[in-house]
Amino acid sequence: MFRTPSDTQLRARVKLLGNLLGNVLRPLEDGRVLEAVEALRKGYIRLHKEDSPTSRRRLEKLIKSLDAETLTHVVRAFSIYFSLVNLAEESFQHQTRRAQVRLGGPLWNGSFDATLRGFRAQGISAAELQTLLDQAAYIPVFTAHPTESKRRTVMEHLRRIFLTTEQLDDTRTGKDRRLELVSQLEGQIQILWKTDEVRSNKPQVRDEIKNGLFYFRESLFKAVPETYRYLEKAIDRVYGPELTAGQRIRVPNILRFGSWIGGDRDGNPFVTPDTTVLALRLQKREVLRYYLSEVVNLSHVLTHSKRLCTISAPMAASLAQDEQRFAAVFGDYPQHFGQEPYRRKLYLMRYRLQHNLNAVDALIEGRSGTPFVDSYPSEQEFLADLTLMRDSLISHGDHTAAHGELQDLIRNTETFGFYLVHLDIRQESTRHTEAVAELLAQQPGLPDYSSLSEVQRLELLGDLIGRTQNFSISREPLSETSRETFEVFEVMARMRHEISPQAFGSYVISMTHAASHVMEVMFLASLAGLAGHNNNGWFCHIGISPLFETIVDLEHIQPVMTALLDNPAYAALLGCYGNLQEVMIGYSDSAKDGGILASAWSLYEAQTQITALARARGIECRLFHGRGGTVGRGGGPTHEAILSQPEGTVRGQIKFTEQGEVLSFKYSNAETAVYELSMGMTGLLKASTSLIREQKQNRADFLGVMDKLAEDGETTFRGLTDRTPGFIDYFYEVTPLTEIGLLNIGSRPSHRKKGDRSKASVRAIAWVFGWAQSRHTLPAWFGIGTALQVWRSNDPQRLATLQRMYREWPFFRALLGNTQMALFKADMGIAARYAELAENTETADAIYQTISDEYHRTVTEVLSIADATSLMQETPQLALSLARRNPYLDPLNHIQVLLLQRCRDESLPQVERDRWLSSLLRSINAIAGGLRNTG
Repeated sequence: MFRTPSDTQLRARVKLLGNLLGNVLRPLEDGRVLEAVEALRKGYIRLHKEDSPTSRRRLEKLIKSLDAETLTHVVRAFSIYFSLVNLAEESFQHQTRRAQVRLGGPLWNGSFDATLRGFRAQGISAAELQTLLDQAAYIPVFTAHPTESKRRTVMEHLRRIFLTTEQLDDTRTGKDRRLELVSQLEGQIQILWKTDEVRSNKPQVRDEIKNGLFYFRESLFKAVPETYRYLEKAIDRVYGPELTAGQRIRVPNILRFGSWIGGDRDGNPFVTPDTTVLALRLQKREVLRYYLSEVVNLSHVLTHSKRLCTISAPMAASLAQDEQRFAAVFGDYPQHFGQEPYRRKLYLMRYRLQHNLNAVDALIEGRSGTPFVDSYPSEQEFLADLTLMRDSLISHGDHTAAHGELQDLIRNTETFGFYLVHLDIRQESTRHTEAVAELLAQQPGLPDYSSLSEVQRLELLGDLIGRTQNFSISREPLSETSRETFEVFEVMARMRHEISPQAFGSYVISMTHAASHVMEVMFLASLAGLAGHNNNGWFCHIGISPLFETIVDLEHIQPVMTALLDNPAYAALLGCYGNLQEVMIGYSDSAKDGGILASAWSLYEAQTQITALARARGIECRLFHGRGGTVGRGGGPTHEAILSQPEGTVRGQIKFTEQGEVLSFKYSNAETAVYELSMGMTGLLKASTSLIREQKQNRADFLGVMDKLAEDGETTFRGLTDRTPGFIDYFYEVTPLTEIGLLNIGSRPSHRKKGDRSKASVRAIAWVFGWAQSRHTLPAWFGIGTALQVWRSNDPQRLATLQRMYREWPFFRALLGNTQMALFKADMGIAARYAELAENTETADAIYQTISDEYHRTVTEVLSIADATSLMQETPQLALSLARRNPYLDPLNHIQVLLLQRCRDESLPQVERDRWLSSLLRSINAIAGGLRNTG
């Protein structure tokens, strides 16, 4: 019998990888590196079991005694150890799930099988399930936010190590082969050790685009069709017995992917119109290369002879037409594959795809003048050829061949087209206002736009969008920023023709404060021919997504969206775009602005309001969640996050950002990517049942409690971050924020305004990343403890209410569940060591004490509500995973504190300070790897 893997096997794997890393370290500096690593590792493990001031001082003395080179080796050793542990855990989780499938019993919560069985138990019919599937759209959006510190080269090495460990888990592997694999693993770890994990230069946007493409090439092209296959099998198992003859449940194209990489220009001066063009072309090249390789592979699979089967009439007609149209393909061998019609068709398809690839290569390389007239004009024609072959195979009984590799390619073509991902464009609202004001100033008889009221702006823009053909635009008088803003719309119009009409996702407007901010974008789009009014009526080829980020913006979402949706011109244009309004809500800035409680509750209420507004007008609303990797930026398990959304606000579609290290955690390996996509899709289907069943009403008593908790949480958070003298200095001095800016992990600056040290200027990513490094993690929990304590007020009945909210309300449960994870990762003892870096000791001590007191208060309150004795008691596997890292994180944090002291010590010569900088930057990478979702 196949047994479910136990944690003993995981520990054994971690030990094996640790020993192999030790073998690699042993020769370094005559063994001194391994000796230091082992002393620190074992010493801090003992301290976790029993604190000893004497042992702690001895370990800190050891750290101080290490020279720069040895210290760099020690930091790198711990960093690589974390990478290996992450791989071991990922492989173990995959093996555990695979074992559950083989055992044939109930599968994990969130699996397709468990979800569909739950639907059956609720009485959801096959027809209702089909309705859910037909309206489903699950859209992860990849971003290049600077929290992913791994180089692409390092990710490729880790992928190879993962695949080797997978072979070790094969029970058929003999003793000799296992020894070979272990030796191979050691060699791979040695190469990883000798590969620099820190970039020597700051990445350009082009590098970030290529990093994003890595996940499709290495994982998603395999994971997407496999995910669909698992869903189809689960449907057959669960609903198959009740289907009548000839009836089937069809799985449509549910998965779509978006990207901000090369399109997100908000605060990033390096994303230009040319960058956006490059991103689209690189994406197209990536997917064409994949299609070409798969068409070649299929030609070795579909070797059917026409002597032994009869292809369908449409297939025969298509092949004859292609043979006539592309006669030159076969050259001196006109009968090449003459008896094998599928191979002959695939050979013609390969020829055409190669022309597509040659064309995009020429554009990327700046070559022009070469015609590629035989290429596919669109993904639809390529897809039509694939489905034609599938239908033909079915017609002569080859169902297995039709639904094998060929069906996988069809699924991927439906998902990725010739564009790979839908590229979103993002820009800050004032850039559009400035551009519109300058453009209107060129037109005689129009008012001064900047002097108009909001109502007047909406009226003017609505009128102008319908008659932009009369505009005469001169570029020379425009400021450089306005000229570039307008050029982006021209690029969008051009690339829709060059790449695909589906090349773009949404135009996202950050810092949306008014309805006119959306209408300004629509006006600029109309000037580029993307929207407007012509002889055939209104037309619109652009979807605009206003982004509401701060607490104040979220509170104003109702009046802003009411004014927008009630504007006649906008309503007409929206109708032409499928009557679908996307609204983006920002978790990061709202949490930095008013704290996690106020942010979470403002987001909850905003979603309820905008969904109701849209529904009252007969408009579909898709919410775009700007989530980060960590809890302080809306992170947490995707399945639970979707289910925690307000009742009735998820109606078949959901879109969310996948940022930073979350990408490598979820999508580096196809096996994990399938699991993550499945969990997200099932969360979406569960949350969308209001499409087919009456919506449950929100609990009014719970809502009132949350109103008060959010109010007190925000007051507490702002009291610390906005009204405590010296707090911002404390943040800069006790976290490696400044040094994070020196680490070459992203093209975007860490501040909105250079030199501005205010909370508002610091980007939310850097804000969360800095607090995580110093083990405060306060953005994810500060204010929760006080809010809960004040409302509970030692009243047992109120505690019982909070406990009921935790049991019965997915939103509240997810909020406190994620809070527990952030509290678990915090360490007030280590945070105290970072607090010693502050220049004003008295102020720093007071601020640290406030943070520490709130930490302990929050732990106490959360455990009382969860009725638990320890944090993450309900998620023991995750708790064990995080606990396994702590003894290895502790020495890194103490090393980082020492390095920050040395690098900031102005009494030391600059050359001496610079000597420690490399180790410091590597420590940031290492701690991020240990904490995982940190940004």
